[in-house]
Amino acid sequence: MHNGAMRSFDAAEQRRLAEADQGRAPWRAWGPYLSERAWGTVREDYSAHGDSWSYFPHEHARSRAYRWNEDGLGGICDDQQRFCFGFAFWNGVDPILKERIFGLTGPEGNHGEDAKEYWWYLDSTPTHSYMRWRYHYPQAEFPYTGIREANLAAGRDAPEIELLDTGVFADDRYWTITVDYAKADVHDMAVRVTVANRGPVEATLDVLPTLWFRNTWAWDADCADPPVIEAREGRLVATHPELGTLVLDGDGISAPLACDNETNTWRLWHLPGRTPYPKDGINDHVVNGAPTVNPDRTGTKAALHYRLTVAPGQSAEIRLRLTAADPTAPRADLGTGFREVLAARAAEADEFFADLTPPHAGADEARVLRQAVAGLLWSKQFYHYDVQRWLDGDPTAAPPPPGRMRNARWTHLRCHDVIMMPDPWEYPWFAAWDLAFHCVALAHVDPGFAKRQLLLLLGDRYQHEDGSLPAYEWAFDDANPPVHAWAALQVFHRDGGWDRDFLCRALPGLERNFDWWMRNKSVCDMRVFGGGFLGLDNVGPFDRTWPPPDAGNLVQSDGTAWMAMFALHLAEIATIVAERVPDAEVMGEKAHHYVEQFTGIVADAYEHGLWDDESGFFYDVLCRPDGTVRVPARSVVGLLPLCVSAPPIPTQRSGPPAMVDSERLRRALQKMLDEAEFLSPHGIRSLSSAHRDAPVTVILGDRTYDVAYEPAESRTSTFGGNSNWRGPIWFPVNVLMVNALRDHHRHLGDEFRVQFPTGSGEPRSLGEIADALARRLLALFLPDDTGRRPVFGDSPVFQSDPEWRDGVLFYEYFHGDTGAGLGAAHQTGWTALVIELIRGAERSVVR
Repeated sequence: MHNGAMRSFDAAEQRRLAEADQGRAPWRAWGPYLSERAWGTVREDYSAHGDSWSYFPHEHARSRAYRWNEDGLGGICDDQQRFCFGFAFWNGVDPILKERIFGLTGPEGNHGEDAKEYWWYLDSTPTHSYMRWRYHYPQAEFPYTGIREANLAAGRDAPEIELLDTGVFADDRYWTITVDYAKADVHDMAVRVTVANRGPVEATLDVLPTLWFRNTWAWDADCADPPVIEAREGRLVATHPELGTLVLDGDGISAPLACDNETNTWRLWHLPGRTPYPKDGINDHVVNGAPTVNPDRTGTKAALHYRLTVAPGQSAEIRLRLTAADPTAPRADLGTGFREVLAARAAEADEFFADLTPPHAGADEARVLRQAVAGLLWSKQFYHYDVQRWLDGDPTAAPPPPGRMRNARWTHLRCHDVIMMPDPWEYPWFAAWDLAFHCVALAHVDPGFAKRQLLLLLGDRYQHEDGSLPAYEWAFDDANPPVHAWAALQVFHRDGGWDRDFLCRALPGLERNFDWWMRNKSVCDMRVFGGGFLGLDNVGPFDRTWPPPDAGNLVQSDGTAWMAMFALHLAEIATIVAERVPDAEVMGEKAHHYVEQFTGIVADAYEHGLWDDESGFFYDVLCRPDGTVRVPARSVVGLLPLCVSAPPIPTQRSGPPAMVDSERLRRALQKMLDEAEFLSPHGIRSLSSAHRDAPVTVILGDRTYDVAYEPAESRTSTFGGNSNWRGPIWFPVNVLMVNALRDHHRHLGDEFRVQFPTGSGEPRSLGEIADALARRLLALFLPDDTGRRPVFGDSPVFQSDPEWRDGVLFYEYFHGDTGAGLGAAHQTGWTALVIELIRGAERSVVR
């Protein structure tokens, strides 16, 4: 790792990163790669019609062995997920152990899938040498059925019913459970569990630190015998043919329990199973007293069962140590040495984040930065999916039903990697364009891993031979915005602009992807583009992936802008790489070629009428036999052309290329910076609020399609139940706009000024406007003058309770008027771009 513009190289965490990147010590071998949810995913779905939510529901998760991945609470695993370690809790009244986060499926939620619990990723260093996770667990019975029924009854027009709304946390009757991890060495993890009783009376909590092996043996008839875990007094000893021996030592008094990570076929289907002590054996023993744990104390899943009785307002602690060790070795140090490891790693984490945090940041900004980094790093998950094997089925199971062909074009895809996920519960699978934004944020703390993530996606194991990139698990064939050349450049610059070899390695895959777009997504025999989804689903009057059959060809303003941006970034990469490769002339020709492609795309965009000179804005258009029809929705798709700007490229003599000239930029900014349209107190809306009272209507044949401004959750299901770009604030596009304003400012200078806000009579430079917009976005997470964080909306608990208010959540999107967080609550991947806004020192290289 090169220090570049990053922190000093002598800090402990920086030394670990250098050792990991150089292959001298596998500090990333163990990490938070255990998902928050593995049920309800495409990988686990072997149904005939792709009904993933129903085929493997939450109700099955405790009893059914997963085929591809594992999940758990606050857990870790190795980078191939051979072993897993996590926690189960029981409050004494729930019908099941709390082993995983509960949430509603897509059909159950009134706005799609939605986790219905409260947990936070409070800390993590890049090598996971120190991590902290927190969870709030009710002492009353968890309302599994009640919250499901309440959301089903609420309807799309109503807000979601959250766990706090059920009253289950009344009178502060809940547990705050905090887990701290600290690595003494690459394979030596000290784990401290702190359980605090927030309620008014003494209460008892069962805590079960659990070690298990991912089931890799049940899917092949000739597979070797499973590995074994022995449950001893205060110790679990796990033996694996590849990992060797793992030992979990625990302090205090606990009962050793063991079962097998095998499906309870009798419970699910009334069929005989492979073991009398299946996956839910520990659950049934603790909750119901059933004889479902192995009396010989061996299996492939085992736990140390603690029962803690805690006075009101007090806490209890469990100390654990997970090591790769000789099982005959003495018990691990859980005393002085344990405390020293935790204290040292916590201090080193403080040092790391103090160095990361710019001097101008206050305490609240520093907290947001640290938790954004933590959430980003906890989103790293082991992702396992062999498409060909999944389509064929396993030899030990019945053949998959006929017609089950999801992702059938991607049989080369064999994923077995740690990848950053958009949200570990709502989106526990990689998404190509999300991953690009994740890498840009991650480059501030671990550029080496960010580079490897992009190269993984652009490599032969993931990229299709035709040049397309896999979009996401539900539909690899969908077209995501081609932002990976942009991401590669951002990662390159954030690492100090030294690693031209990285760009050399990324360039072939990027070029193949650009060619695929040119061949497959251009529209009307011109260099204008469709593509469909393009990340901006549900933003128009009809589904842009499947326009009405009589609509004609949809030419997308954003699709065309993405491709213009793609061409410029390829030109820049080729120019940079030319300084490294022997044949610089070839790279110079490539740069010139992509500048020409950019010029052609821009020319065709204007010729095809994407820019409307009368209104001064970009729009999608429908290409029909009788001419073109403009889709007159003022949305973020019309703002994306403003983001197409790049620094001067040597092959472009006429100056820095951009998709808009200064006059068009000025006119479009009038709408973008108008508080009656796009500009909110918290960022740029995805649809103009002018459409609140004046919805857009498009008539095609005998059908009418419309779209109106909706600042919160969508009331339609145009593209999925939880999908809404109809007004909320989305961080990735907002950060692109902030960066584009900085680029335009560098090109146009202080002399170019526009009113901010529009109509205020206060002209500002584009750099000043970028700063102001960045402050509005950052303010989502910071207490205002009254102590309220806009992200928490009207929740009195989150706004005022000391146990809740400083645990920042990074939502998928934000209310277009109030800034309240909406959608997935742990979408730290792209919302972690808040790191960009806080680390102002990096602004000079942000584009």
